[in-house]
Amino acid sequence: MKIGTPLSKSATRVMLLGSGELGKEVIIALQRLGVEVIAVDRYADAPGHQVAHRAHVIDMTDGQVLRSLVGKEKPDIIVPEIEAIDTDTLAELEKEGVTEVMPTARATQLTMNREGIRRLAAEELGLRTSRYGFAESLNELLQVIDGGVGYPCIVKPVMSSSGKGQSTIHAPEDIESAWTYAMSAGRVNRGKVIVEEMVPFDYEITLLTVRALDERGEIQTVFCEPIGHVQEKGDYVESWQPQAMTLKAMRNARHIATTVTAELGGRGIFGVELFIKGDDVWFSEVSPRPHDTGMVTMTSQRQSEFELHARAILGLPVDTELLSAGASAVIYGGLDEKAIAFADIDQALSVPQTEIRLFGKPESYLRRRMGVALAYGDDVNDCRQRAQESASRVHPVSA
Repeated sequence: MKIGTPLSKSATRVMLLGSGELGKEVIIALQRLGVEVIAVDRYADAPGHQVAHRAHVIDMTDGQVLRSLVGKEKPDIIVPEIEAIDTDTLAELEKEGVTEVMPTARATQLTMNREGIRRLAAEELGLRTSRYGFAESLNELLQVIDGGVGYPCIVKPVMSSSGKGQSTIHAPEDIESAWTYAMSAGRVNRGKVIVEEMVPFDYEITLLTVRALDERGEIQTVFCEPIGHVQEKGDYVESWQPQAMTLKAMRNARHIATTVTAELGGRGIFGVELFIKGDDVWFSEVSPRPHDTGMVTMTSQRQSEFELHARAILGLPVDTELLSAGASAVIYGGLDEKAIAFADIDQALSVPQTEIRLFGKPESYLRRRMGVALAYGDDVNDCRQRAQESASRVHPVSA
C-alpha cells in the first residue's frame, strides 16, 4: 500500500459521502495517515467540512449531481457515511472502475434500506431476527400487525437513522400517528415502513466488526469488545464498553456478525446491532461504517472505531485492543437556534478521567446530538456515572 502526498499529483484521495460527527473523526484519522480527503454533505459547514481538504454541498440522492462531483474530484475511494445517497449510482461507478466504494457498493445498497438488509439476514442467511413485515399504507400497517407481528411493535421508515421516524405501537390507536411520523421523518421517503416485533431482550449491543487485511494480504474478521448502549426512540443516549456477556452469547453474536459482514464483503468497520437474552442472540441491524454508540472507543481502545475504519479501507493493519473500560453520554443542543455556545466546559472536564467532544454542528435543535462526554477507568458502571455527570455539566447557551 502506497499513500501519496495530499494536494499533489501523487495524492491518495478519499471522498466521504456524509460528513457529520462520525465522518469528521474518520477524516481526521485518514489525514493522520497522509490521505487527501473530500467531505460531502447536504448542508454547509457540516462537522467534517471543517477539517477536510475540500468540502462540497450537494443532494447526494441526485445521481447525476453525484456522478458529476466524482468526475471532478476523481477519488480513489468513496466512503458512504449516511443513508441519503443514490446507491445505484455508486454501484455503477464501482462497476465501471471509476472508483472503489468501501466496503462495497452492494453493502451500501443493502444496509441503507432496512428492507434489503432484513430480507438478506432472515430470508437468505437464515439468521435469527424478530418477526417483521413491511407496509406501504396505513391499512397494510394494520394488516401486518394483526397478521403476526402483534403488539407491542416498532415501526421504522425503511430509510432513516438515529431513530428518525421510529415509534413504538402499543395499541391500535397508536397506528395512525406512527405511520404519519414515519412518512415525515425518514432520510428518504420511500413510502414504506418496516414493522418489527418487540423482542424481550435483557440488553442490546453493538458488536463492532472489522474486515481488514492480514499480513498475507487476505481478509480477516476481528472484533472489538461488545458495546452496551441505551436508546430512546431508536436514538443512542449512552454507551459503554465492555458489555458483560456469557461465552455462548458471545459466540452466537460473533457468528451472526461474521455471517452478515462476510456476505456484504469489502473492507472496513461494521456496526452490528444485536439483541441479547441469556445466551440467545437476535440480529437487528448493521451499518457498514462507524457506529454512533462506538464513540466510546475514542477513550477505551488503542485504535478507535474511526482509526480502525480508516486503516481497514486503506488496507493497513488494525488493532482492536481494549485499553480500559469506557463510557459515553450524549450532549444535546437544548435549544432550537443556530450558532449556539457551550458554557461550563471547565466544570464538565473537572470530572475525573473524562473528555469532551463538541461536534461543531452549525445549527442546534432541542434533541440534536451536539457533543459527547467520554469517561475511562477500571469499572464500567463508574465510567457510565462519570460520563453522565460530565455531559450534564455542559450547558448550551444562546449566542
